[in-house]
Amino acid sequence: MKLSVLFDAVFFGGDPIESIKAVKEAGCDSVEFWSWRNKDVDLLKRTIKDLQMEVVAFMTEKISLTDPAFREQYVKDCIETIKVARELECNTIITTVGDLIPGIPRERQHQSIVDGLKRVAPLFEETGITLVVEPLNVKVDLYHSNYFLSSSEEAFQIIDKVGSSNVKVLYDIYHQQISEGNLIINITKNIDKIGHIHAAGHPGRNEITKGEINYQAVIQAIKSTSYNGYFGLEYTPTVDLSESIKVAKSLLY
Repeated sequence: MKLSVLFDAVFFGGDPIESIKAVKEAGCDSVEFWSWRNKDVDLLKRTIKDLQMEVVAFMTEKISLTDPAFREQYVKDCIETIKVARELECNTIITTVGDLIPGIPRERQHQSIVDGLKRVAPLFEETGITLVVEPLNVKVDLYHSNYFLSSSEEAFQIIDKVGSSNVKVLYDIYHQQISEGNLIINITKNIDKIGHIHAAGHPGRNEITKGEINYQAVIQAIKSTSYNGYFGLEYTPTVDLSESIKVAKSLLY
């Protein structure tokens, strides 16, 4: 398991290139970010190469999978995002599923997500890139309070129905502590369906050493499994970044 830093969260609104340099100076060689469309991909690629770093994950656009009317738009965006991922030698792409649509049965929206992911799965299988689907909490971060997928159980059900080894779950420990708890059991019994992990302390979404989550126990449980992916810090620092990276490394390695 390797450590990465999602610099769009850590340096919210900051310059991407300066953010990457700061992550490197703080002691981490792997970065993630949100959208690629607001970034200079060529400059990003040169910077990563010059600093001998790697991009390990970034996102598709936030296009609804719950509504079949957006299916073709979603497919087009996946094709474009995969192209960028290959340029950056990035093997993981993060996707959200969209909001709950009022008046439409939940089962129908669930199936629309499955159908949409099945549609794009061959694109990821052909390139060896993994698409990871992210559940989000709908209780604390109210800017996505109408988001469809908050339960990891439902996310794992979706992955089972899609049936592709290149479509998995992004398990965000922060979000799932809020949504359902029971972290260690939910992670370990479904580890084969998890393609990426995010972390932050709760409450506050700060360092993993702050709040109610026993990250030492959670990390040890993950290390006892077959998981060999990334553990991404998606948080708002309250102390020097190099210090929080140092602490996170001490738990991971």
